[in-house]
Amino acid sequence: MNKYMKMLLFLALSAVLLVGCSSKKNEDKGAVNDAEGSVTITGANGEVTLDKPAKKVVVLEWTYAEDLLALGIQPAGMADIQEYHNWVNIDAELSDDVVDVGGRQEPNLEAIAAIEPDLIIGVSFRHDAQLADLEKIAPTVIFNPYPEDESIDLYKEMTTTFNEIAKAVDKTNEAEKVLAHLDEKYEEAKTEIEEADLKTKDVILTLAYTGPQAPEIRVFTPNSMASQILEKIGLKNVHMPDQFEVFGSSTFNVEGLTKYEDANYLYSVQDEDNVYEKQLKDNAVWKNLNFVKEDRLFDLGGDTWLYGGPLSAETMLNQIVDTMVNK
Repeated sequence: MNKYMKMLLFLALSAVLLVGCSSKKNEDKGAVNDAEGSVTITGANGEVTLDKPAKKVVVLEWTYAEDLLALGIQPAGMADIQEYHNWVNIDAELSDDVVDVGGRQEPNLEAIAAIEPDLIIGVSFRHDAQLADLEKIAPTVIFNPYPEDESIDLYKEMTTTFNEIAKAVDKTNEAEKVLAHLDEKYEEAKTEIEEADLKTKDVILTLAYTGPQAPEIRVFTPNSMASQILEKIGLKNVHMPDQFEVFGSSTFNVEGLTKYEDANYLYSVQDEDNVYEKQLKDNAVWKNLNFVKEDRLFDLGGDTWLYGGPLSAETMLNQIVDTMVNK
C-alpha cells in the first residue's frame, strides 16, 4: 500500500472515531441532563424521586403549606383551609385560588386527583394508612414531625423537612435565606430579652383548651420545636417531664401548674375557647398561683401556631417580644 492510500485510510478511520466519540459525549451529556432534571427527597416513607421539580403540590398538613409559602410558592391544594386561618398567623398570605381538599385527617381523594398534582405531602400520624391511595394519584412523601428517637429535637426535624420540601420545588437557595433570616431574628430577640426588666427568665409555654371534664393545658417539653425557640432567645423552659413526650408536650390540669408558679407563664388559647376567662376565671387554685397574682401571664395569641415552620417560628418570636418586653 503506498503512502497516499495509507494517509486516506488513516483520515477515514479518524473521522469514524471522532463521530463515535462525539456521539458518546452527546449521549453522556443527555444522561447527565436527565439526572439533573430529577429530584429525590427523603421522608418517613423513604426516598421519593420526581422526574423534575414539582410545580403543583398538594399539602395535607398546615406546616407543609407554610413551608411552601415561606419559599414563595402557593400550594395547588391544601387540607382544612378554614381552620388553618383560625390557628396559623404568618407573614405570608394563602391565595384564594388554593383548592380545599377536605379535612387533614381524611382528605378528599377525588379533589386531590382533580388537581393533577406533581407531588402530595402528608404527615405520618394522619396519612400512613392512606399512602397507597395517595400514591395512585401522584408521587407522595410522608414526613414524621414526631420521631420516637429521643435524641432528635423537633426543631431540627422542622428545618430538615423544610429543606427537603425546598429541594422538591427547586428552592434550596431560598430555604437557606429563610433560615438565615430566622437566625438573625433569634439574635435580635435574645438581645431584647436580655435588656428587658424580667423578674425571671424561667418560663413554661402552654396551649390550653376545653377538655371533656375540665380545662386541659399542654405544657411544652424541652424536645419541642417551641421550647427550642425559647432557648435560642435566652429563656429557660423549666418543665422537665417524667418521661419522654414524643409529641413535645405534657397534658396538665390546673393543679399540676403549682410546681411552676414561680416561672413566667406563656400561653396560647383560642378566643372562642378561652379557658382562662371562662372556666378558670374564678378557680381558687388558678387565682392563687404566683404567676397569676404577680401578673406574669404572657398571651401569645390563639393564632400563634406552636407546631409550624420557619414563619410560625418568627411569629412566635414577635409575640414573645411584644408581650414580654413591651407589656
